[in-house]
Amino acid sequence: MPDIVADFVLKLKRRKIEGSHAVAKQTAELLRSVISQTRMAYTNQAASLIDAVRSVGEQLISANPVELAVGNIVRRTLHIIREEELSSTAVSYEGLTISERSDDEGDGSAEADGGPGLSAASVAAASRSTLRPRSLQTLLEDLPAAAAVPAAESSGGDSDSKSKSADKSNRSKKLKHDVIEAINELIQDIESCYDLISEQAVEHIHQNEVILTLGRSRTVKEFLCAAKEKNRSFRVFVAEGAPRYQGHVLAKELVQKGLQTTVITDSAVFAMISRVNMVIVGAHAIMANGGVIAPVGMNMLALAAQRHAVPFVVVAGSHKLCPLYPHNPEVLLNELKSPSDLIDFGEFSDLMEFGSRGGAPLLNVVNPTFDYVPPKLVSLFITDTGGHNASYMYKLIADYYSVDDMEVKRKSTS
Repeated sequence: MPDIVADFVLKLKRRKIEGSHAVAKQTAELLRSVISQTRMAYTNQAASLIDAVRSVGEQLISANPVELAVGNIVRRTLHIIREEELSSTAVSYEGLTISERSDDEGDGSAEADGGPGLSAASVAAASRSTLRPRSLQTLLEDLPAAAAVPAAESSGGDSDSKSKSADKSNRSKKLKHDVIEAINELIQDIESCYDLISEQAVEHIHQNEVILTLGRSRTVKEFLCAAKEKNRSFRVFVAEGAPRYQGHVLAKELVQKGLQTTVITDSAVFAMISRVNMVIVGAHAIMANGGVIAPVGMNMLALAAQRHAVPFVVVAGSHKLCPLYPHNPEVLLNELKSPSDLIDFGEFSDLMEFGSRGGAPLLNVVNPTFDYVPPKLVSLFITDTGGHNASYMYKLIADYYSVDDMEVKRKSTS
């Protein structure tokens, strides 16, 4: 297992995996392998899985902090473990009789019913204990029954302890199996996100509309092509997305699918926005406040859309939904690419020589990768779970993440 983790960390550091979709899927597959090979503790099995995932997740996130999809999948996996633990705890109490008597009354009524009895307060306390950190007292209470039975007891006590040990072993196996099944469903959701988003295209793109997008996004491409397949006739303006000019690639792909496409420069966005009915773009990440981290130039496009009252729609899979806020120290909002995308070193080499004053270069080149689009500029999010407003992001985050997992780093035991 360490070799698998080390290889994946190296790929992330060297940027060998491109795209949030591929990163999210491979991260989920790696964590599934980690969980399947993790040895469960005799007590508090969920904590063993959580510690293993946190240990690996911390390495993955530090390997490529800009790729927020890594942290998203790690946190969703931790949430899955907590949910499955809570579910298994509820199932273990399912067959027990909950009596309405108080805890101070005797046990005669439970025995008279012919089955085990628990007070409602006892069940509530047991449920709350699964959500609290483990204390020294609870750890001692969870010791195997055989350790607490005196040696002078009969063989009947030994058989009871063995049955309890076998029952805990079965529960630990079931917990791991349920977690792996839930991760398989997560991987399937990531794989099918393009199809689920594309199915909504006919609800948003209408006949003879003009759509504007910027750069290249596979989600946007699938979304537009799905509308074309439903016999929607519309035109697409593609801003070229300098300096990498990914818009040229998208325009070629759309033309091959039979879509009427026009390529424009990024600086022509304000000039062309008045002819546009809707702006549809992809995203690198969707933050907890509804803000969007997207390719550079997207904020300018969003401002143009707001100025001319054009809907600004973001299409992205739910694996891009990040539970962190933009001001969080763990969030790296940008990354600087090579200056060679902007200028030719041979042509400007004499201007980039170090000057005599302080040894600083006379010419500096800055090539940022991303823009931040505030939530007030976003009209609608279209994800694999449907269309949502920016103000609804908190509800999706509550469904996918746990508050305890916002910080992936393991707490020091010192």
